[in-house]
Amino acid sequence: MNQNIHLRCRCGDVEMAAAGLPIMRTECHCTSCGIAAGMMENLPGALKLREANGGTRMEVYRKDRVRCLKGADRLREFRLTEKAKTRRVVASCCNTPMFLDFINGHWIDLYGPLWPDGALPPPQMRTMVGDRDDRSALSDDVPNLKTHSFRFFLRLIGAWIAMGFRHPHIDYVKGELDVGRR
Repeated sequence: MNQNIHLRCRCGDVEMAAAGLPIMRTECHCTSCGIAAGMMENLPGALKLREANGGTRMEVYRKDRVRCLKGADRLREFRLTEKAKTRRVVASCCNTPMFLDFINGHWIDLYGPLWPDGALPPPQMRTMVGDRDDRSALSDDVPNLKTHSFRFFLRLIGAWIAMGFRHPHIDYVKGELDVGRR
């Protein structure tokens, strides 16, 4: 089964395309994603990124299957620390969170709120729920994994093998975003 999805920032100035099916559909509950989501949600005019239960929905794709169709000049990154290997990318035109990029990885996490209402498939798993103090808000509709599971890593490794062990780089994000770090 093959699918292509076109995703836009809230104002439509940035458009991304993803080809094929995602590696996996996740909802992350790690501390870093929670902190970063809060920072992005606090940007002027930004949309809500976190789910009602506090998790961050992501569709995990191979980097070689995602591209920016327009508006790359509006994409800005920020990292939680100077040495962080992950960067969050936001469309600066309307402060829409677009994706999470693992710099040395072969995958990219597209944020769930980019999908049109009702079009985002449900997650297959929740990850890093061990970082939460209170797990009572989590339903049992999908596995609630304390950390990243063997199945999680197996999917990533399977995608990497299919890519011929390549590590594509996303080189079209040029600027930094001021998220008001304290």
